[in-house]
Amino acid sequence: MLKASKALSSFSVDNIQKAKEFYGKTLGLEVSSGPEGTLVLDLAGGTKTLMYPKPNHQPATFTVLNFPVDNVEKAVDELNKRGVRFEIYNDPNLKTDARGISRGNGPTIAWFKDPAGNILSVLEAA
Repeated sequence: MLKASKALSSFSVDNIQKAKEFYGKTLGLEVSSGPEGTLVLDLAGGTKTLMYPKPNHQPATFTVLNFPVDNVEKAVDELNKRGVRFEIYNDPNLKTDARGISRGNGPTIAWFKDPAGNILSVLEAA
């Protein structure tokens, strides 16, 4: 029944206008208005992700959106130029370098947050 369904993911934000600016201008993604004050991200391959306003929004404590890239270092450099700041982790099970890039423990990956505090990443495509 669901096998042929075009699933989409969604997550909340606390400010739709800030989300629109960040995802549209800073990240350069296609953003359109959806029903009932939502935003729709039109991602590569026809994938859609829905963002909805939530007054009592709490940022996700996990990665809500991953962007596969050919080269994480280049992606980090480009996003830094656009004002994106990457998370630095120095936990026993999760360490990043000074630029926020984790290597050698799974795919090469770097995490950053949207204005609502949701966690996103760029990760090296396999």
